[in-house]
Amino acid sequence: MGKRGGFPGGMGGFGGMNISQLMKEAKKMQADMEKSQEELSNQEFESTAGGGAIKAVVTGDKILKSITLDKDIVDPDDVEMLQDLILTCVNEALRKADSAQATSLGKYNIPGLNI
Repeated sequence: MGKRGGFPGGMGGFGGMNISQLMKEAKKMQADMEKSQEELSNQEFESTAGGGAIKAVVTGDKILKSITLDKDIVDPDDVEMLQDLILTCVNEALRKADSAQATSLGKYNIPGLNI
């Protein structure tokens, strides 16, 4: 009777790498990713709008840290323009954080990891 079970041809899809070595590599990658995420969360990303009259700062965790408005940009008769500028500014700061995250964590190339 033929041999049953196990991996055909040795280790199967692991290219001859033993499971212990594969687990060590996975743990190292996980530690590296956690370090990258921590470094990213400590970074701040800034954006301006309205010629610098509005400034937004977000963290790498995508938390809005501050919004600064130049008093000259506040026009009670044109609140909609101010709202639009604030949205534009905050969204750009968040895009910068997203881009940094994609650059930082994209190097790990793990299928199914949504960055």
